[in-house]
Amino acid sequence: MPFPTVDEVSRHCLSDDEPESVHIEVHLPGRLDPVRLRDAFRRALLTHPRVLAREVPGRGHRRSFAWELTGRPDGDPVSFAGPGPDALAQARARALTDCPPLTMVPPMRLEVVQGEEGGTVLLLTLHHTALDAPSGLRVLATTAEQYGGTTALPVPGRVRPERSGPAPGGTGATGRTVRVRPVRVAPDSRTGPVRARAVGNGMVQADLPVPRRAAGNGDLPPWTVNDQLLVATALMVGRWNVSRGRPAGPVRLTMPVDDRTRGTDMPMGNGTRLVEVAMTSEDPHDAELLLGERPDPEAVARLLRTTARRTRALKSADGAPMGAGASLLTAPLLPVGVRGVLTRGARRAAASWTSTALVTNIGRVPYALDFGDAGRATAVWFSAPARMPRGLSVAAASTGGRLHVTLRWSRALLGDAAGAELADLFAESLSTTSLAPAGDDTPRPDPTPVGTRSTQDNHKRPS
Repeated sequence: MPFPTVDEVSRHCLSDDEPESVHIEVHLPGRLDPVRLRDAFRRALLTHPRVLAREVPGRGHRRSFAWELTGRPDGDPVSFAGPGPDALAQARARALTDCPPLTMVPPMRLEVVQGEEGGTVLLLTLHHTALDAPSGLRVLATTAEQYGGTTALPVPGRVRPERSGPAPGGTGATGRTVRVRPVRVAPDSRTGPVRARAVGNGMVQADLPVPRRAAGNGDLPPWTVNDQLLVATALMVGRWNVSRGRPAGPVRLTMPVDDRTRGTDMPMGNGTRLVEVAMTSEDPHDAELLLGERPDPEAVARLLRTTARRTRALKSADGAPMGAGASLLTAPLLPVGVRGVLTRGARRAAASWTSTALVTNIGRVPYALDFGDAGRATAVWFSAPARMPRGLSVAAASTGGRLHVTLRWSRALLGDAAGAELADLFAESLSTTSLAPAGDDTPRPDPTPVGTRSTQDNHKRPS
């Protein structure tokens, strides 16, 4: 089965310094039986045979990369972490540094961390060249059904917005404004040589309230929580850069759009198309109002309305998964070795035009994730790769009325302390998108960098 465009571009640009891994983290209140879980996960893999794939070996003169469907796993992809207060932190660190190989079936692994005081964390790591977060979450949902012995209710398909008129800010229904180079996230205060030697990703997870959308009369405004996440990210970047003497904008954010169903027939793999959202207000005077110590609520509302119209137009439009340029680069007209050189060269040439950050929002998790006597999921986090030159990704999912957000960054851009500070600034920026005062429920992320937070502390944090 030939690699689709997204898979091939990812395959050409793999780097040992920044592994292309996706991590999904599911928290359960109870404990799991190892034998039952292994059996349930294996049956889930057989239910979704597309995940039982590995890259077919070959030379650079072949015309395409290809997946080989094996119908069974090569070994046991489930492991149970040893006891200890740092077990979860170490599993998280492995998710960011140790990517499952494409030569093994499946290109994923499931680590289980049993809390010393009860509770369990499932940590699924995927190779993003093969699979994305919605695919991994669907596998975990099937695992829960197999383990708990109950069939989940049918999940409705995704609803694409109706086609709308031209988006504001310039050029038709794509939501794009005039093409200008987007601003980069300002690096931290480490010296250039130190940053250049830094490898891998850092990560901070935050348990936040879902931002309010209700207006004073009880009506819902036209924007979504996804639009609020985009605006919060833009405010975070602008305020971060200004505090470090850098220009505030323009900010452009990459947003995955996924129209797949969420049932057991959901197509596995990388099923999203990437679009870019220009995060500029229609009123040029709003820039100063947005980036002050207390962003002006009316300016924030105007940016939310503009963003909502742009994202609605982008979701309703059709397009190639990564644009026409990527489709041309991956056309099987030349050997894969030559296409790889061209793809990496194009990526380097377009580095300064790469969007400011990636914002991925799964939304309300559409599965109960009910593991029977181990209970239902109380929290679901996930993260996407944060490779340079973008260097920053924001990922969100909603479970139990809470918003679980992960900021992940390239260590060539930020250190752990700076990443935690940026996460705190994101939480503050998200609270400004709520139409009602936050009251005592002010969102605060856990600032502890990945690799140091203990399993015990994690289970005590409210979810």
